[in-house]
Amino acid sequence: MLCLLLANSIFVKKEIMTQIHPQFINDSKGNKTMVILPYKEYAQLVEELDLIEDLRLYEEAKKRDTGERIPFEKVLKKIEAKRKNKK
Repeated sequence: MLCLLLANSIFVKKEIMTQIHPQFINDSKGNKTMVILPYKEYAQLVEELDLIEDLRLYEEAKKRDTGERIPFEKVLKKIEAKRKNKK
């Protein structure tokens, strides 16, 4: 399923790349130094990068998975205990 998500992510990225309308700012030598994007297009790119980062972190977590699971209630108790100790 992750491969499918990654493939979809790349597809979406290509789709977004065709939908952006960058304006380039050049230096005195004609080299592109900056890009201006409409905010909506910028936000789409950031969202896509967040998705790609989430997929990367998921893959890392899968590699470190030992199979051990902790019940949610136990995790909540640990969090509450840490909060009480900080006060």
